[in-house]
Formats: sequence, C-alpha cells, structure tokens
Amino acid sequence: MRDAPLEFLTEMVSSYGHVTSHHTDGELVYLVNRADLVRYVLKENNTNYSKDRTPDDTMLRPLLGNGLLTSSGADWARQRHLCAPAFRPGVVAGFDGVITEAATHLADRWATSSGPLRVDHDFTSLTLTVIVRAMLGADLLGIGEGFGRAVDAVNRFIGHYVPSEDNDPVDTAQRRGDFRQAQQFLNMVTQMIIAARRADPNDTRSDLLAAMISSMSDAELREQVLTIIMAGHETTAKALTWTVYLLDQHPEAASAVYAEVDRVLGGRVPTAADLPSLVECRWAIEEAMRLYPPVWLISRRAVGADVVGGYDVDPGTLICISPYVLHRDARYWTDPLEYRPARFAPSIAAERPSHAYVPFGGGPRICIGQHLALVEAVLVLATVASRLRLQLVPGHPVEPEALVTMRPRHGMVMTAAPR
Repeated sequence: MRDAPLEFLTEMVSSYGHVTSHHTDGELVYLVNRADLVRYVLKENNTNYSKDRTPDDTMLRPLLGNGLLTSSGADWARQRHLCAPAFRPGVVAGFDGVITEAATHLADRWATSSGPLRVDHDFTSLTLTVIVRAMLGADLLGIGEGFGRAVDAVNRFIGHYVPSEDNDPVDTAQRRGDFRQAQQFLNMVTQMIIAARRADPNDTRSDLLAAMISSMSDAELREQVLTIIMAGHETTAKALTWTVYLLDQHPEAASAVYAEVDRVLGGRVPTAADLPSLVECRWAIEEAMRLYPPVWLISRRAVGADVVGGYDVDPGTLICISPYVLHRDARYWTDPLEYRPARFAPSIAAERPSHAYVPFGGGPRICIGQHLALVEAVLVLATVASRLRLQLVPGHPVEPEALVTMRPRHGMVMTAAPR
C-alpha cells in the first residue's frame, strides 16, 4: 500500500472481490468496491461513518486545521451551511468571465511559446487564480508559481506514509523541511488575503470571504480560507491535466472536441450560456476523471457496529473506497481501461447504478465545489481547444502517482501548436 497503492488496491479487488480486508500497522482496513455498498457508506448510513481519525484527516489536518475538509459533526455542518451559497449554480455561472479571462491569458502565453510546457503547473496557476478571484475577491499576481511549488512540497510530504522504521530518514527530513517552508508560505498568502480585505473600510462586497470574516474567529478564518484555496484549485487542475493528455492520445475524441468548439464558439470566447452545448468537452473531462480521479481514495471510520456486504464491521474499523478502482470495474464500465467520453452520454450514463462514479465523493459530504469544478474545466478546455492543439513531448514518461491527489509523477510536459 505504501510503495504502489494503486496496484495494491486493484489487486485486492481482483483477487478477493467487492469487500476486502487487510492490516496496515496493525489496523484492520476494509476496502469497499461495489456501487450499492459505496452508496450505503457515503449516503444511506453516512452518520455511522466519520472522517474523524481517518487517513484523509491525518494527512490534511496539519495543513488545513479544522476546515471544511477535515471537520466533522456540528462544526462541519455549520461550515458547510456558511459556504454553500457561494457554490450554487446561479452564482457559479457568474464566474465565467473570471474563468475565461484566465484561460485566454494562458492560451495566449502558450501560443507564443516555442518550447516544452509544464501544463500541469500552468493549470495549477490558472485554477489558483480562478478560485482566489471568484471566491475570495483577491488576486495572487506574481506568486502563482511559488504557490504551485508549495503545493508540490505539501503533496510530497503529507501524501507519503512514513512508517515508524523509516527506510530513508534523510529523504524524510528533507520532505519535512520542504513542507514546513511551504506551510509558512501558504499561511502567509492566506493572511495576506484576509488582511487586504480587512484593510479596506469601503469594501462592501458580499462574497464568501465577507461572510467568513463576519462569522469566524481569526484561527477559523485562516483554516477555512486555506481550505477553500487548496481544495478549490488542486483537483480541477489535475482533471484538466489528465484530460489534455488523454485527448492527445486519442485523436478521435480530440477531433470531436475540436469540431464542437468550432461549431459552438466560432472563434469567440465561451460563456456560461454555452455550457449546455459543450457536451463533448464535458464528456472528455468526466471520462478523464473516471480513469484518473484526482481524489483516488476516500476513507471513513465506523462509529458504531454495522454490517457491510454481509461482513461485520466493528466500531473504529477503517472503511476505504477507491474511485480509481471502482471507475475501472468491468461490472459498470464496458472496456473499462479505454478512454471513451461518449460513455457519459445521458442515455448510457442512466444505465449505471448510483455511486458507480464518484469523482467528487457522495452523500452529504459530496464536494461542495463540484459544480464550479466542472464549469471551470469545461470553459478552460473549450477556450484552449478552440485555438491550440497540445501534444505530449515524445518520450516523456506519464505515470500516475497517488499522493493527496492523483498527479503525473514526472509532470505533464507538452507542446502547443495552433490548430
């Protein structure tokens, strides 16, 4: 599980079926890989399955504190209620200009570049710009690259489990030092955003940051702002990265996207009004998140005794769900390893059971920003694809690395050419 988590989880399900168990550091762990059981854990009996003291909690809490991703119970419900209005579809549609402005700026830069591009880093900077402007009314001009490096350092540290007998203490010490520097940088950025808003007595905006400032302590505010920034940009950036890679590897799917953006946009910049017509773009992204879900493992801890799939679950048992494994299960997906965006056509998608596709989780704790993520990804893809063709640099290795999110281990290095 430590050395090759994706392979380990896949082999467990392949060998032992839809409910498996293993021990990690003496702790019993169940892996659930059947859609109805996933629905049961995440939705139908969600009150019995908490995020408290799970690997998700252990990894994220040192950085994010008791924010929306890590809190539980009444704390979580209060934070969710406060943040929910900012992520409603009608509000998100109003962010289309912020999204396409950032995407156009990126496409302009790529169009004038003659060398290889780190598209994963560039998408990280783009989505960071969008979430900070849209949700927090701030700008991070000039520090996007530094923020991306800090996020990488955080992932390298908190995404790697270090056993009690560390095989490489020098490497661990280096990653711990990088994490502490990154943590200081991210905290500084967060404080800067908050201080800038508080310093303007004439600011009358009623956005998410204003709501949080008026209802949270300084400590809560820092944790929540950092949570919004981190959760709001990282997964969308990875979804876009895997999408452009898969489109490059599958010319037919790419041609469908190109034909659609040419027909719908005719060379202009997309708006939220175009979203219902950009179906090929949406399917391309949804299928990329099926094969390479940014959140590749979901964990919960049983509060009380239960029975899951005929197996007794004692209180305190760790229950894990892997979207990566579930999304590649032949029971729900024909030719599951193939990239086929058309499988998300409504007539086909309607035949799949609930919770066979969970890139944003499920139940009450489903990602609060899922609608923003899809709107942003579709508008960015349409903006870029209407002008450029991205191609992987020949020979560049592409391998998924399961850290906090699923990332390309060696980055995604591509070139851009005018279409």
